Amino acid sequence: MKHTFDWNDIDTVLLDMDGTLLDLYFDNFFWLEYLPQYWGEINGLDASAAKQLLTTMYRQEKGTLSWYCLDFWSRQLNIDVLQLKYDVEHLIRFRPYAREFLTLLAGSAKQLVMVTNAHQKLIAMKQGKTGIKDYFDQIVCAHDLGYPKEEIIFWQALDQIVEFCRERTLLIDDNLAVLRTARSHGIRYLLSIARPDSNSPIQDTEEFTAIHSFRDLAAGIEVNHLSA
Repeated sequence: MKHTFDWNDIDTVLLDMDGTLLDLYFDNFFWLEYLPQYWGEINGLDASAAKQLLTTMYRQEKGTLSWYCLDFWSRQLNIDVLQLKYDVEHLIRFRPYAREFLTLLAGSAKQLVMVTNAHQKLIAMKQGKTGIKDYFDQIVCAHDLGYPKEEIIFWQALDQIVEFCRERTLLIDDNLAVLRTARSHGIRYLLSIARPDSNSPIQDTEEFTAIHSFRDLAAGIEVNHLSA
């Protein structure tokens, strides 16, 4: 779907990482397939039973900072979750045209900030595979602030460490709960992602405009000659 804003009205771009810039398939495959199989084997459970137990545990933490915390899950499951993630790191990849989009933004006058719920160790891992941090002026990790993006206090804390005008800021995030919280905080321009996971169906983004590829947005930057 075509976005409805003018790039000339945007000074700051806030971008999520997983499911927005990077394919969420890596994360979904790990938590829903690889980890249940591994955890089941070491606990004498078949993959189906392990998956059911883990899914229940996931639901209890979803939307909290613990949900995104590798250290939390390592303690809960008594395994090294980060090390296991390296077993499937080959699945880490950019979403369609995301790298090119970042290159354009990095060369423009826009302030480019990553806002992510991902754990610091996971950010470092994905930096090693993609170099994603190199495109940004600033990286804001929810674990450093102590609150997930789903909570309004995250955005209040963001105001203290990033200088930006809410009326001239664009946030792109695949998480609808995050977009709604950002909207309540006054972030004016909001976009979601049609298919965060390349191996899953298109998601219903409800009241939010969704993009399929960053190519559509990138074209707008080129046309408006915003590159430095």
